[in-house]
Amino acid sequence: MLFVCSDIHGDYQALTLTLAAFKRSGASHLISLGDVLNHGPRNPVPAHYAPLKVAEDLNNIADKIIAVRGNCDSEVDQALCHFPLLAEYNQMLLGTRKVFLCHGHNYGPNKLPPLSPGDILVSGHSHIPQAQREDGHFMLNPGSVSMPRQDWQASYALITEHQLQVCSLVDHQELLNCPLDKHSVNS
Repeated sequence: MLFVCSDIHGDYQALTLTLAAFKRSGASHLISLGDVLNHGPRNPVPAHYAPLKVAEDLNNIADKIIAVRGNCDSEVDQALCHFPLLAEYNQMLLGTRKVFLCHGHNYGPNKLPPLSPGDILVSGHSHIPQAQREDGHFMLNPGSVSMPRQDWQASYALITEHQLQVCSLVDHQELLNCPLDKHSVNS
């Protein structure tokens, strides 16, 4: 199982809840889809804004983090974090599926990277959760742990070999679920 979060934006309270959810999930790795420390010029400063504390707590699990760069992440942020966070994208395999990880401002649901049928695009950026099959590919967005939009609540996602799931950060209730169809995997 993989735990996916996005758009922490330096909110220490949101990170505390995120790390508790990560531990509760039993996932082997935490995937961060960017916008880790900085709130960004278009967003309000979070009430619990403490980017140094966010970096410190994430550094404690640096060996379990796979991260990509968000549009608010910079070299200054990398100087505080003990895990690589400036890659524009990352790729991994889940069985025979390619899982393409990105923030969502360069590649995303409206500008797909090269994907085969059954592959999974995992992106954040919009702060709006998504878990669905679309045109033969699977789309997953965990939403935002700190600044959800469109009346969604703060959320994270879980990836298993059988499903994509988005859950509430506060009560861990399932918000969205998309089964991964075995027949859509390229052999």
